[in-house]
Amino acid sequence: LSSGSRMNMACIGDVDPFTAAIPATKVELSSDPLFFCCISSLSVCVLYTQGIANREWREFGRTEVIDNTLNPDFVRKFILDYFFEERQNLLGSLGSRLEKPLIGIPGRKCGTIIVRAEELSNCRESVMLQFCGNKLDKKDFFGKSDPFLVFYRSNEDGSYTICHKTEVVKNTLDPVWQAFKIPVRALCNGDYDRSIKVEVYDWDRDGGHDFIGEFSTSYREMSRSQSQFHIYEVISFTHTRAHTHTHTQTFIFLLFLGPTSLHYMSPYQLNDYAMALRAVGEIIQDYDSDKMFPALGFGAKLPPDGRVSHEFALNGNPQNPYCNGIEGVLEAYYQSLKSVRLYGPTHFSPVINHVARYASAVTDGSQYFILLIISDGVITDMAQTKESIVNAASLPMSIIIVGVGPAEFDEMIELDGDEERISSQGRYAERDIVQFVPFRDYIDRRGNHILSMARLAKEVLAEIPDQFLSYMRTRGIKPGPLPPPYTPTSPSPS
Repeated sequence: LSSGSRMNMACIGDVDPFTAAIPATKVELSSDPLFFCCISSLSVCVLYTQGIANREWREFGRTEVIDNTLNPDFVRKFILDYFFEERQNLLGSLGSRLEKPLIGIPGRKCGTIIVRAEELSNCRESVMLQFCGNKLDKKDFFGKSDPFLVFYRSNEDGSYTICHKTEVVKNTLDPVWQAFKIPVRALCNGDYDRSIKVEVYDWDRDGGHDFIGEFSTSYREMSRSQSQFHIYEVISFTHTRAHTHTHTQTFIFLLFLGPTSLHYMSPYQLNDYAMALRAVGEIIQDYDSDKMFPALGFGAKLPPDGRVSHEFALNGNPQNPYCNGIEGVLEAYYQSLKSVRLYGPTHFSPVINHVARYASAVTDGSQYFILLIISDGVITDMAQTKESIVNAASLPMSIIIVGVGPAEFDEMIELDGDEERISSQGRYAERDIVQFVPFRDYIDRRGNHILSMARLAKEVLAEIPDQFLSYMRTRGIKPGPLPPPYTPTSPSPS
């Protein structure tokens, strides 16, 4: 394998190769099982590239080490830049598959190496997966099984390429494997209908892992069951001299699927979005008259036609987007993840303008509106968002923004008017109505989520009383008589 001297990026494993400054096609090289005729306890595949000018060989990268097998199947791939305008003798074989004999020991057959190349799609999605097993077949004579999973994506020629291995869970027939995040391009290279095969093995120290069974799926099929348990029956095979019997065992696999790690719905704890919503919502709902909250989502493709929306009802009812209390909002959030597909870009202005339309209708002080925005930090309509905030600053409303995840929040910080009053096209906001807080700054390091939510709520709500009073005072609105006791009625703007 040789390549041009401008080969400037080596991406192995989980590193994202789509951040290169120089435009190039990304090509993934993978090594199918090597067939060795000699005895080897450790196997590793090392890729060298050769410069055009000096013909010097340099190590590009290496796979993981696999022990105790003569047929290693390497998970780690090599991702190379391929430049159309340069001569790069990468792979010229039919079907982008190259099979070569290994040489090195005179007079001895050392086996065969198979290298496969595939152009990578520009898919940047990642998915969080978790699998559990139930009543697996017992393979160890003195104990239970030590199961692990191996994931393969299908190729056009009917073969399969390994793309992930889980850890081994020792001595159990009911394993729970750790959740793992994997790029969608690794699972299916952006083709949602591409077949994905999952094999189940019982680990053995000598490398002769016992096959338990397998099942097939696709990314599209898994996506339909996001945030829910999904059941797969594992097919196993038994062989006799006369026949091969296929039978379905009572193996059940459960799948948790989240489009991103931030929205991943663990069965054990709330994600950051849900924690932020509950932390702030459970306090402000006590100041709401009817406890009915309109809840909107932004940045998603909606069924059935896949249109992109930045102002859709979480409960799926645009004529009545109200949810009963914060628990109702959380339920609508969970349900929406099952039907919509998260999609960029992220626009803030539509939801701000949505609330502003309600607020502009009741400027007599009888109602005050609080908009809670929870987002991951990227604002793609910054100019329009600033204009919306400047317009909303003269209305009876405040905006709370909670940033979740590890992103930089420079744009959100800019919207918070503590240091400098926000402006748009030369107009300055009448008052500061935005409070921004990064959730990660208030997460308890010991994992106490109750304490984390309490800290967050205290910080984000600290400015609301002054913002409320500033609106009332500048308009000369005096406190009115106490309202009558609350009685449930039909939903009204809150």
